[in-house]
Amino acid sequence: MKTPYSFSILRYVHDPVTQEFVNIGVAVYSREAGFLRAMCSTHYSRITRMFAKIDGNRFRQLTMYVEEKIGEIGASLASALPFEPTLAIEQLLARVLPPDDSSVQFSHAGVGLTQDLNKTVVELFDRYVDRYASIAESSRRNEEAIWRTAFREPLERRNVIAYFEPKRIVAPNYEYEFQRAWKNNMWRLYEPVSFDLADGSLIVEKANRWVGRAMSLNDSSEEFKIHLLLGEPADSQLQGAFIKAQNILNKIPGNRELIRESDAEAFAEEFEKEIREHEKAG
Repeated sequence: MKTPYSFSILRYVHDPVTQEFVNIGVAVYSREAGFLRAMCSTHYSRITRMFAKIDGNRFRQLTMYVEEKIGEIGASLASALPFEPTLAIEQLLARVLPPDDSSVQFSHAGVGLTQDLNKTVVELFDRYVDRYASIAESSRRNEEAIWRTAFREPLERRNVIAYFEPKRIVAPNYEYEFQRAWKNNMWRLYEPVSFDLADGSLIVEKANRWVGRAMSLNDSSEEFKIHLLLGEPADSQLQGAFIKAQNILNKIPGNRELIRESDAEAFAEEFEKEIREHEKAG
């Protein structure tokens, strides 16, 4: 049996007068299923090519905020009482992004029928956002794709994804903002890194860059542990280069952990356990 749903496209509107825009995300809502979910892009290269330079960090933070806050509202729908008033998708999205003249806006809603709402979210994202995005030839899956396809779902299933927050680590000569972090005695930093590249030399070089970044951050006065969530190469012939990359990453100084996407389920289970133990202790 198919479920009715409504959807809205998240757009970056460069000029409210001309209404020139770029699609950057989608949101899907089903009143009958108590379902609301968004999927947003963190990539802004197409925007800068079409219009002008933007603040990349702020753009990523905004789209991640929109996606995660809509996800939180969606999670709350399942526990809504049956006599509570039902809302249209526009009213739910307005809780996160009120309609105004800002550069990021949701479109008017469309409707459809589906047998799988989660699959529909991905299909609409691919149709309205991904198909127009410029994908570098050297990368088959970027960092956000690794997070979305491997690590996010097991965490969502355990209702622990809301514990993540951005954290900027500042060292004397370098600083870096991790978009997903959690504090338990020390800051635990979770960063997806895609090694699903087209060439073995690029895989090894990317690992070397991360070692250099981590060495610079190691001079920070804050105590932290870096968890790198590794996306594996789809090409089996590049497994040798991926093994070399992991050997290089193991040279990262201080506290660090490498988590392959094939271990995403075990990682989510352990993260949930740490969260629950922390809550009991607190």
